[in-house]
Amino acid sequence: MAFIQCNLFSEALEMSCAVNVLLPQRTAAQVGMQGRSGDGRHPTLWLLHGRTDDHTIWMRRTSIERYASELGLAVVMPNVHLSWYQDTLGGPRYFEYISEELPRLCRDFFPLSDRREDNFIAGLSMGGYGAWLHALRNPQNFAAAASLSGALDLADLVTTRKTEQPNAYAALAPYFPAPDAIAGTGADLFALARQVCESKADLPALYACCGTEDFLYEGNQRFLRHADEIGLPVTYEEGPGEHNWAFWDQWIQRVLAWLPLEKPIN
Repeated sequence: MAFIQCNLFSEALEMSCAVNVLLPQRTAAQVGMQGRSGDGRHPTLWLLHGRTDDHTIWMRRTSIERYASELGLAVVMPNVHLSWYQDTLGGPRYFEYISEELPRLCRDFFPLSDRREDNFIAGLSMGGYGAWLHALRNPQNFAAAASLSGALDLADLVTTRKTEQPNAYAALAPYFPAPDAIAGTGADLFALARQVCESKADLPALYACCGTEDFLYEGNQRFLRHADEIGLPVTYEEGPGEHNWAFWDQWIQRVLAWLPLEKPIN
């Protein structure tokens, strides 16, 4: 597996942005690793971080490089700070950056496939929300999207933080100044899910997992009930676990096994 650290200048953000990239590499010489790579441009997982982390976190807290090397899968891990993957009014356009600019830039620099069936998006916590946000708003871009302990019920989370945890809400306020106005907007996964179901769009496969002791567990359950009501197919799994890396390192392996990847050619 080849590991590249880079800074890309983003016009959407008007700044340089750090990105970590893992590229498949055919090799039998790396001790304890099985490198696999197909011919041509690589299938890609766009892997998103949570609210308190950055582009380095998945490689520091999990064995994502080892897991992906066996699949011939490229992994792109961008940094979006505390943005919740949203465009800001008069400021950085993080949604545009992730959905349009970053894929274009990465495909210019690296041999990444632009085929929908080769592109997948996943993330944890804030990144789980971000993964589904992008999958539901741009279903044509991804074959599959996975949320690990995702903040799927954003309106409830923001309202709770504002009323019960004002210090924690301070980090959300620049992006969601009116929590009671989230429902029904482009930031609301409940509304987006209903819209894509009504539009009869070709939906990406959706996967969610959450630990039963996670503080976001009830929000995940509310979204699953909503998905069932509107006929949105979701593969859901749960198990013992809290909002921590012991859970995510285990369950990212299940996500990778679930992805509809074509078998790489050695």
